[in-house]
Amino acid sequence: MTTTTLPAMSGRRTAIIGGLMVATGPLSLTLYAPALPALVLDLNTTDAGGKLTLTVYFAAFALAQLLCGPLSDRYGRRMIGIAFFGIYVIGGLVCALAPSLEALLVGRILQGFGVSAGVALSRAMVRDLFVGREAIGILTLINLVLTVAPAVAPTLGSAILLVGSWHIMFVVMAGFGLAIISLLGFSARETLPEARRVPLRFGTVLGNYGRLLRTPGFLFPAGTLAAAFGGFYASAALLPFVLIDEIGLTPFQFAMAMLVQTGSFIIGNLVVARLSKIMDGWQLAAIGLVLIGIAGLGYAILPRIFPDEVFAVMVPVGFWMLSLACISPSATAAAMAGFGDIAGAAGALTGFFQMGGGFLASLIAGTAFTNAYDALVILMPTLAALTVVFAVLQLRRG
Repeated sequence: MTTTTLPAMSGRRTAIIGGLMVATGPLSLTLYAPALPALVLDLNTTDAGGKLTLTVYFAAFALAQLLCGPLSDRYGRRMIGIAFFGIYVIGGLVCALAPSLEALLVGRILQGFGVSAGVALSRAMVRDLFVGREAIGILTLINLVLTVAPAVAPTLGSAILLVGSWHIMFVVMAGFGLAIISLLGFSARETLPEARRVPLRFGTVLGNYGRLLRTPGFLFPAGTLAAAFGGFYASAALLPFVLIDEIGLTPFQFAMAMLVQTGSFIIGNLVVARLSKIMDGWQLAAIGLVLIGIAGLGYAILPRIFPDEVFAVMVPVGFWMLSLACISPSATAAAMAGFGDIAGAAGALTGFFQMGGGFLASLIAGTAFTNAYDALVILMPTLAALTVVFAVLQLRRG
């Protein structure tokens, strides 16, 4: 029996597989976040060098999606997913064996390239099978699955530091990538039939991306994702240095503090999963805008008043994650709603905006500010404001 005659995957299976694929991205950030200061010392580099391992990862992640999407529109979601996660596994092993910052950067580029398939393909798979409120519900379930890896990763990373070095963390990442490859090979079914596949021509690919970029109905929700996730990934780059270096937490205490981030995201997704059955996507997004506005104000005010207190940092983090739970599935579904014929390209470009926002935000955080603390209290409120602007522009379109 060929993959085109297999029955479509259920919403639950799509959510589990898609969620685990997407989870690999933040896993590759949060697992080694507690080790960043130690990594900087071990490789005889600077804080800027440590942040660069995040920046190159974001850049490769964002750019590779533009290739992954059209390839999956031509050859199907499963085969391309297996190939890209194979590259991710190789990158993890390169990082694990890295004797220098330069070698580590090469491995991080390979990791970012390979893991790009998670965001692009999971969204394309959902668009292949579901639309409307059902799509929002599945995307919300994907977010719920997504919380598992980041929830345990900082604690696991801290535990690894107690018994070994940061190198082992990248072996764990490679193992996770192998698990995803097995999942795609044995549990996933192809969601894109042969009849709906798009020829892979350079002009066609450019035309599809041009069509998306000319459509306000795509650009505004994609911009919302870019700003909102830019804040999430900027905080991922900044929090280890703020909480460990400046406030003085141990790696284990840092991992415990980060449970606020994970717990808020889990709670937000549980609530959104219920609300999505009775509310439209942009009604959920409106709730998210209020929450991200509160988060932005919290970042701007609380750390200035209580500069050495953990709660002054983690309260805004919690509100930001609650807002992401509302904004992410709604904005993603809105961006992809009218592009079922090029779902791979649409999923890739939304992912490019999302990770491109993370790349730009982390780059600005690492280069435009003298220290991580200043970046937190200035950059995060700015990104919150941009999120609201893009979302309001989409809401005004109706």
